[in-house]
Amino acid sequence: MANLQLTGVKKSYGTVDVIHGIDLTIEDGEFVVFVGPSGCGKSTLLRMIAGLEEISDGTVEIGGAVVNDVAPSKRGVAMVFQTYALYPHMTVRENVAFGLKQAKTPKDEIEKRVTEAAEMLQITDYLDRKPKNLSGGQRQRVAIGRAIARHAEVFLFDEPLSNLDAALRVQTRLEIARLHARLDATMIYVTHDQVEALTLADKIVVLHDGYISQVGSPMELYERPDNLFVAGFIGSPKMNFVDGVAKGGSIHMTDTNSISASVPDGDVVVGLRPEHLSPCAPEEAMLVGTLDMIEKLGEYALVHMSGPNGESLVAKFDLPPTGAQGSKIYLKADVDNVHVFDKATQQRIS
Repeated sequence: MANLQLTGVKKSYGTVDVIHGIDLTIEDGEFVVFVGPSGCGKSTLLRMIAGLEEISDGTVEIGGAVVNDVAPSKRGVAMVFQTYALYPHMTVRENVAFGLKQAKTPKDEIEKRVTEAAEMLQITDYLDRKPKNLSGGQRQRVAIGRAIARHAEVFLFDEPLSNLDAALRVQTRLEIARLHARLDATMIYVTHDQVEALTLADKIVVLHDGYISQVGSPMELYERPDNLFVAGFIGSPKMNFVDGVAKGGSIHMTDTNSISASVPDGDVVVGLRPEHLSPCAPEEAMLVGTLDMIEKLGEYALVHMSGPNGESLVAKFDLPPTGAQGSKIYLKADVDNVHVFDKATQQRIS
């Protein structure tokens, strides 16, 4: 396997810049997830690593060698696409073996690798079928098997689960996690689904408008987001944001509701995750919401409210409140789980 190093990587289409000087190190054997909203540049960056997109500036190194001018087939990478990209006229066996045949791999070695990949992904029974006779999840496993059979140094996944239904996404996600543990391979995985990112990654790279917003482990991003964008993107349901004014060691969110906080005076945004809010007596309240709707989800309830300044708020309670729509909900949060951001710069205030 191999490590990757991106240095000052940029991508432009004419006068339009879409990737703005990415610097990133991916260690040998890491599972790294590129996550962000549609149009943030994550798939473009992955394709530049694969050699399917030309690099406008900067360098990409794989295993210590610069590969900017190296053909995709010579980079030691294997890519799994969102659309499977299987040949419909070939059997599963022929699809998995295709890249090896193109590389003139000996027949006995091809058979060995195809068998290994099929057993690993539990598709041995499908080897003589055509793709049209497979389910979506089975087709995706065939596409992954084709990548495994190449014995690549780096595996690249471009939103591989987006065409699957919810149950298959969970199942295939687990299979990919097991695959990484078994192969101990360097993997880069692109998704817009932050749940996939949190459950799969050793390291998450959050991209926004062609820039890296933050790099860190799933829990680092969840517990200590660097800025408002990451705070709002990582976590489901997403973090609540309430405007406030910091003054004299307190943050005032309304005339009557405040929280103690040692931050510089000025306009701030207070971040509160739904799972860190709990109901309380009026005199203990950090925040007061007006009940809009309750989602009863069995083991917990999501309580939707309007905040003191008209914000949309969501709290996650073990039991749903008993009040009617329009009633007041008094909320508190542990001080250790309150996030504060500078309103002007949108950056975290330590």
